This record gives sequence, structure tokens and C-alpha cells, in this order.
Amino acid sequence: MALQGSNSEHAVNGGSDAAAGRSSFNTIKPDPKHSWTYSTKLAISFALTAVMTAAILVMVLAVVWESQFKAYTRSNMQSLAQSAADTLAVGYDSAGGWTAGVIANVSSFSGASPDVGMQVLDEDGNIIYDDTLGLSRYGDSGAGAGGSAVPTGSESVVTAGVVDAAGDTVGTVRLWAFGSDALLTSSDAKFRESSYSAIAVAAVIAVVLAVVIGYFVSRSLTKPIQRITRTASQIRNGDLTARTGVRGTDEIGQLGETFDDMATSLEKDLKLEHRLTSDVAHELRTPLMAILATVEAMQDGVLPADDEHLETLASETRRLSRLVDAMLKLSRLENGTTELKVERTDVVYLVKSLVSSQHQLFHEKGLHLRFKDDTAHGECQADVDPDLIREAVVNLMSNAMRYTDEDGWVVVSVGSDHSDAIISVRDTGIGIAKEDIPQTFSRFWRSDVSRERVSGGLGVGLSITKEIVDRHNGTISVDSELGKGTTFTIRVPLNRGRRNLKQALQEKQQEK
Repeated sequence: MALQGSNSEHAVNGGSDAAAGRSSFNTIKPDPKHSWTYSTKLAISFALTAVMTAAILVMVLAVVWESQFKAYTRSNMQSLAQSAADTLAVGYDSAGGWTAGVIANVSSFSGASPDVGMQVLDEDGNIIYDDTLGLSRYGDSGAGAGGSAVPTGSESVVTAGVVDAAGDTVGTVRLWAFGSDALLTSSDAKFRESSYSAIAVAAVIAVVLAVVIGYFVSRSLTKPIQRITRTASQIRNGDLTARTGVRGTDEIGQLGETFDDMATSLEKDLKLEHRLTSDVAHELRTPLMAILATVEAMQDGVLPADDEHLETLASETRRLSRLVDAMLKLSRLENGTTELKVERTDVVYLVKSLVSSQHQLFHEKGLHLRFKDDTAHGECQADVDPDLIREAVVNLMSNAMRYTDEDGWVVVSVGSDHSDAIISVRDTGIGIAKEDIPQTFSRFWRSDVSRERVSGGLGVGLSITKEIVDRHNGTISVDSELGKGTTFTIRVPLNRGRRNLKQALQEKQQEK
């Protein structure tokens, strides 16, 4: 009753805690106690398998082999009885009846094994020979009543009839084994016992071998798992450089390689996260400090509140607004909250009209802008979101304009192959260093050369472009050389967009 009361009180308290919104958190136990290791469990499993195999073997022997062995010994005993009966029949025919000489022939069979008893009966059922009583006189019928040790069960005795030349049964030979109801002689019994003993020894050896093999096999299996566990613990404790080093083509090797790839990706993501935090703080701090400094100077009367300084405030505010908008757009693209409005679009017409609209802007910057059609028929129909594709190309063109010197060239081309629409933006600008190319599409990333330029952008345009291409299940690549220029290439599937949109709509309908 006390235990029930304690449980009830605990339930009430638990309900109160749940109602109050209380939660808890427990760290992983460093070393669980009172539990078997995987190696021990595997070794025990091997041992149990060996024990079960030996037990099944013993059961099979007890049921199948035992019956076969008994049949074999009975067949041998029956053959001996029949041989004795045939010998007696020959002697009976030669002597013309049962005589002492005929009976004497039985002693050779009776003495063949000290474990075998023999009786001979005449046609009337009288015992004329019984080696258990030492009886060997013909016609002494009263000798058989003195307590012979003949078993009474039919399974314990074999008989064979003595048949004369005329085909009449003139007697019967009976054989049995002393001290056995299954016609097993002492040698047969020893053979059976030695067989079972050998099986028992083999079972013990099999169990020992199973334990040893299980131990070494479990060691080989658990060693890489332990390495993975230790590495995971190191990463959890902050050592992001820890790796398992486990390699191989089996499942554990693939697990180790996948774990190391995950750890590398995690380390990279955390570094990018730290860099992102620093860059976001820097990007936001620059316009905010400019705004704050200008406002304080105007409040202190150092600067007049004229149109020039108000324009400075408005410019920095717009820059800050553009940065926040770009971050929101990038976040929505990454989270998949931006709806993809796919429609059949002529990519050639879309990009060509975009280049025409941007031509004057490039001309004012002293740059040459050119459109190139690499398609075979002057059009390229693809299932895309035209607004997002237009934004992606504008970002690449703006990037090219920003980092291309005066009188430089920017060439925008459209082509296609059997499965993809291909859009490339090539410039003759400052280029990107080889070691910086892997970071090209990271948010807020700009090469050291571009950071020194006053015309440096927000640093998220290429990240947005990559997310747009990813949403279209396409790819984007960059090829660049310092001082010679850069080429960005977008590949978007011609028909994949519509199929993926249909699948997405079906998934939404299933969720509803």
C-alpha cells in the first residue's frame, strides 16, 4: 500500500510539473554500469549457438541414431541365431533327430560371446539346450523348469526356426544379451557410451572454440565501433578535429567514412557559422555606425541637417535595408518557404531581354555587355520560375560588373544539351584566387581583392543564386583565374522542375 501511495504522489507531482511547463535534460552517461559489453554478448551468443548445436545433435542421435544402432545390433543377433539354426538343421538331418552330437554343435555359437545367452527348443517346446543353466542333454525336459534367465519381452529376444530337409520346423533357437533389454552386448554398450562421450567432448570443444572465436570476432567488430564512440565523445567535448580513421568496404567501414565526412562537414559548418556571425555583425555595424555618427554630429551641431547629410543617412539606411532583405530572401530560399512558380519558359528570350535592359547600366560603367545565343534553334524551353532565374542571372551580372575594370567585357550566353538549359556569365575582371573558389558561394564571403574595392557588394548575391539553382535541382560552377576573369555557369533541367512541382503538390495533398 505504501508503494502505491508513493506512485500516486509521484504521478500527481508529475502532472503538476507538466502543467507548469517544466522540462528536464540529462547528459549521456560516460560509462554505464552493470551492463555487458558488446564483445561479451557476442561471445556468449557464439557459445549459446554451439551449445544449441550440440544439444540438437544429441537429440538427433537419441532419436535417429539410437534406433538405427539398436536395429543394427538386433540384425547381428538375428544373423547369429539364424546361423546356429542352420547348423543345427544340417546336424539334425544327418543324425535323423536330436542327439547329443547335434546339440554339441551349438556350443561353438554359444561361446562366441560371453554376453550372449542361447537356448534350443525342440518341436514340442522342450528346452534341449540352455547355456545359462549348463543344460546340454537331449530329452531332459524337466531341466528347463529350473529358472532360466531368458528375458520375457519380445524386443529382448531373437528366435530362428530349425527347419529340416522336408521343410518342417523341428526346433527353435533363442538368443539374448545378458543384462540388456535391447540385445546390446557389453562391447555394443561400450561403443554407444564412447560415442556419446565423444559427442560430449566435441560439444565442449565446440563451445570453447565458439567462445574464443566469438571473442576475437567481437574484438574485430567492436574495435572500430569503440573508435567511432570515442571520436563522437571528443567531438561532443569540443574537439572538432577528431576523426575515426575507420575505412573499409563493409558496413562498419562505410559507417566510419560517413561519420568522418559528417564530422568534417560539421567542423566546416561551425567555422562558417562563426564567420557568418562575425561577418553579419561587421556588415550591420558599418552602416549603423555611419548612421549613428552622422546623427550624433547633427545633434551636436557639428554637421548641419542639410540635404547632403540627410542623403548620407538615407543611403546607409537603404544599404542596411538591402542587407536585411537579402538575408531574409536567402533564409526563405534555404528553408524552402519561397514558393517555386514553375512555368514553361523560353530561357533564351528571358536572358536576352534581361541583357538588353541592363545594357545601358553597363555602358555607364564603361563596360561592354554582350549576349550570345549558343542554342541550335534560337530558343530553349525549360520548366523554371522565370522571376527567380532572372534574379540569379542579375546577381551574376552585377557581380561581373562590380569586379570588372573599365573597358572590360561581360558576355552572357545561353545554350542547351539533351537535358539541361545552360546559362553562363563570363567577364574579364579581377578573377578569384584558386584557394578562394571553394568559398565562392558562402554567404558574406568576398575575396581579399574584392574586399579592398569600394564597390564591394553585400556578399550574399552568389549565395542567393546558388539557392535558386538548388531549388531548380540544377548546378552552378565557377571557373576563374586571377587577373584574367571569371565564368559562372548555371545548368537547370529542362523538364525536371515541372515534375518536382507536381510531386510537391501531391505530397501537400497527402499531408492534408
